[in-house]
Amino acid sequence: MDYIDQNYVDTINTSNLLDEAISDMLDKLDPHSAYIPKENLQDIQERMQGKFVGIGIQFRIINDSVTVVEPIKGGPSIKAGIKAGDRILIAGKDTLSGKKLNANDIPRFLKGASGTDVNLQMYRKTNDSLFNLLVTRGDVNIKSVDLSYMINNHIGYIKLDRFARNSYREFKSALKKLTNLGMEDLVLDLRGNGGGFIDIANDIVDEFLEDDTLIVFTKNNKGQIEEYFATNGGAFEKGKLYVLIDENSASASEIVAGALQDNDKGTIIGRRSFGKGLVQVEMELGDGSAVRLTTARYYTPTGRSIQKPYTRNGDLNYSKDYQKRLLSGELLYRDSIQINDTLRYKTPKGKYVYGGGGIIPDIFVGIDTTGYLNTFLFNSITNFSFDYVDKNRKSLNARWTLDQFLTSFDKDNAVIDAYLDLLPYKGVKTDKITSHSTNLKAKIKTYLKATIAREIFGDEGFYRSIQKDDTMLQKVLELDANKE
Repeated sequence: MDYIDQNYVDTINTSNLLDEAISDMLDKLDPHSAYIPKENLQDIQERMQGKFVGIGIQFRIINDSVTVVEPIKGGPSIKAGIKAGDRILIAGKDTLSGKKLNANDIPRFLKGASGTDVNLQMYRKTNDSLFNLLVTRGDVNIKSVDLSYMINNHIGYIKLDRFARNSYREFKSALKKLTNLGMEDLVLDLRGNGGGFIDIANDIVDEFLEDDTLIVFTKNNKGQIEEYFATNGGAFEKGKLYVLIDENSASASEIVAGALQDNDKGTIIGRRSFGKGLVQVEMELGDGSAVRLTTARYYTPTGRSIQKPYTRNGDLNYSKDYQKRLLSGELLYRDSIQINDTLRYKTPKGKYVYGGGGIIPDIFVGIDTTGYLNTFLFNSITNFSFDYVDKNRKSLNARWTLDQFLTSFDKDNAVIDAYLDLLPYKGVKTDKITSHSTNLKAKIKTYLKATIAREIFGDEGFYRSIQKDDTMLQKVLELDANKE
């Protein structure tokens, strides 16, 4: 690098050249060893630590204005009095509105060192007021448990987004809350959960397994094995457990699903998981970047590796696995899952499980293809829902509780009709929606109601609204109704 820097005929950025060289080298090892540039490392570390320093808002750019979707609980923004729907016009000396900034530009104006202040000029639509706020930056929790609630009088539900440093604490809190509400059975939703820290996954599995039960083991390049066992005092060792997984459940999610399946605890429902059975260790470099290197493989208690096949020197097919599963029919039909009988293992109760790539669920539920919403419809529904709530925020908050909303909102179809009336102006022929595709119209209405519920009540409103259309949750209720 010094030779190039001093003697190359043109002026070049040797730092960028070095970044590319390291990245290319790691790409030739396996799909999960990676180089993390310094400009990306902070965001990744914040997400995995489960916190960052800032003012604590969820926001969206709407009509070129930074609009608060929701102030984050426990963060500085709530203490300062920021509310959903507020617009942030100026942060410090920087004007944020009317400058065509994108969502990735905004955090640098709002984040900063803990204890520092930022002056904000705000606009509140509900009372048409312009005002200034002084907000002191502080720690903001990035929640891991998206939500927890009772599906019915005895089944609880916890959706876990990742296995970060705060995940076990949040999970325990949710478990205790639901137990106090009378929970006897639990749905643990790991769909879309891409993983995280292995020790956090082990702590969570420990709540379900009896002491001294093997959870997972790892093996490095020297053949050294490290085993992880359950300890005593699990909070949910006796209750019935359902675990939901899909093709995006990976890594630590697969440790949890595999440990429970191999120990005959609970029922795994969904589709074959991603298939990541490699353990990475992160090493920070001197310039603020880092290398994440695969140092071991992990194995479920029966001894199966769930890492799907890959080739070295960059495997383009690895990243296209979803498309392959879709084309093969695997996402629709259990019989299309390719099973390798040479990688068959038996659980203590005699159930057969398979290695070779991902966790195959006990009960398969294919993707829902009825009334498929394309990206345009998703985005237009989201935008319409925000505008609807933004114009009616006071009356909506005053009128509805979540339970009332779920049972009674838009019974006269006025809101869905208002949305459909706007579509022709965007070039969409609504006769195709209203005539030959009743499934599509029903799907639009469900998603519209759910996104409006999210704007008013947060994530719980959204997920409870779509529960009746959630085929995996409906399978849980079906199993519950038929249990002995």
